[in-house]
Amino acid sequence: MTSRIKILPESLASKIAAGEVVQRPASAVKELVENSVDAHAKSISVIIKDAGKTLIHVIDDGDGMTPEDARVAFHRHATSKISTYEDLENILTLGFRGEALASIAAVSHVELRTRPHASSIGTKVRIEGGAIVDCEEDSTAPGTSIQIKNLFFNTPGRRNFLKSTNTEYKHIFDSIQNIALSYPEIAIKFISNDETVLNLKASSFNERFAEIFGEKLANSLIKFEDVNELITVNGYLGKPDYARKGRSEQFLFLNRRIIVSRNLNHAVFHAYEHLIEKGSFPVFVLFITIDPHKVDVNVHPSKMEVKFENESSVYRMIFTAVRKALSSHDLIPKVGMREDGSIDAFSKMQFQTSHQTPVPRPEWNSPTGLDKSSFVQTQQSFKSDSAFLNKIEKSFNEYHGTDSQPVQTEHQNPSTTISPIWQIHNKYIMVPIESGIMIVDQHAAHERVLYERAVERFNQTNIHSQQLLFPHTIQMNVGDVALIKDLLPHLEKLGFCIKLFGNTTVILEGVPVDIKPGNEGIILQDILDLYKEDEQNIKIEPKERLIKSYSCKAAVKSGDPLNLPEMHSLMDQLFATNLPYVCPHGRPVLIKMMLNELDKRFGRTS
Repeated sequence: MTSRIKILPESLASKIAAGEVVQRPASAVKELVENSVDAHAKSISVIIKDAGKTLIHVIDDGDGMTPEDARVAFHRHATSKISTYEDLENILTLGFRGEALASIAAVSHVELRTRPHASSIGTKVRIEGGAIVDCEEDSTAPGTSIQIKNLFFNTPGRRNFLKSTNTEYKHIFDSIQNIALSYPEIAIKFISNDETVLNLKASSFNERFAEIFGEKLANSLIKFEDVNELITVNGYLGKPDYARKGRSEQFLFLNRRIIVSRNLNHAVFHAYEHLIEKGSFPVFVLFITIDPHKVDVNVHPSKMEVKFENESSVYRMIFTAVRKALSSHDLIPKVGMREDGSIDAFSKMQFQTSHQTPVPRPEWNSPTGLDKSSFVQTQQSFKSDSAFLNKIEKSFNEYHGTDSQPVQTEHQNPSTTISPIWQIHNKYIMVPIESGIMIVDQHAAHERVLYERAVERFNQTNIHSQQLLFPHTIQMNVGDVALIKDLLPHLEKLGFCIKLFGNTTVILEGVPVDIKPGNEGIILQDILDLYKEDEQNIKIEPKERLIKSYSCKAAVKSGDPLNLPEMHSLMDQLFATNLPYVCPHGRPVLIKMMLNELDKRFGRTS
């Protein structure tokens, strides 16, 4: 009887294993750069083409390998970093599993050149699809140079599942950025498509952070350190004023290894409680040093997930350390008691109460850029006439698939009085209609208006931009500046006028007419943050993602007070859109409560 269970061929097993270790080009870059760090390199260069799909080239001046080591290194489970189980319990290197080179070689064309510093001659090894096709002596510089070409050439299914070039490039940049922050003493150079993106010299952490994220953010960091018998927690915290709309500037390192831990991230976030607005996230770089025996890094082939012996204790210690650091810089409100027993609040934060004089706010920039005189005309357009109400009800019912009788007009007085309209909790707009009450989400409504206007702009040849009297110089991280460069044609279509100045600086000279004055730089950063957060949605084109991000961040916010002309203007323009019932992200813009439902709730029969 023939056995149904078979041992897989080595070539097939290697491709399966490669799928766990090398998920995308960034995975290969991460593994190769970590090998360079473990080889005591003082300088690392990373060169890629086509976001790593065509070429990944990593060059270092590390220890190098002998001819024997160079050949053996591409076998599965070949490593110089552990040899016994005790070594596995005491891991201090970034790599240790012995799978990376074998997995990379199984799905690409590899050329390795390496030479130990003590040797006068080096070694060149060529591998295709996991098989060594050439191994010979070579004159090369001390250290190691490894080229990865045509990644996933023999696994087309995996290659087809790669995301856009911009997305894959961003993942590679993030991998290099993580190493650059964790090892500022190593010089790092990153070249993409023959353009130098990073050229970082060996430096202190503060200098390294400033080179990547800009001087302004670097100067805002709060340095702290907390030591106890279990762990050492040290790092840098961003002030609440520099909170982001995304988590892209949050870094967690365990024994200098980048890790992902929602639990520990939450510990930092919890320490910032009441200091940052809802929906914002603090900037931080956290280094945790712990006895390697008390943590397991051998959880996943990516080595980014870890398990702690006592994670709840680590959580509390991180929370306490961050909270103490924020308190020591007068960033956390303190409450004390006066001699008469009343509460005395000491804080740099200011809260507006009902008896205080309201702080003047900049006037909301209407979607059409109307001035005050235009608002007066706008009021007259939002009438309580039956034609307008019928238009709302008819389109509303068509969208929701319901039937409703048209408004009877034979006994109606065609008054020119403005329809009553109210704002509830600075969040919703309530409008009475003939069959009940309509409640509108002001942010979603304005988002829909801005979205459709932005779509129209992309189809126009003339670009409408509002030039700034004083251009804004904005410092960003290198990744965001590179993203702006890629999106610049789309941003210009929206109405942004941006000039690039170095790797961490942009000059904002003009903005779309819809953007509220005074928030131009913040909105641009928020747009980029939201765009990055939505990158996992591969079904949406970059242009569409950018328009959605722009319309969300430029729209009036929940909590913004609107006056009567502003509300009428928003309602007019909402119902002039093609689809006024859902925002670009699919949330409802308005709901309708029928009069008969209200009667039923109140027990009325007539």
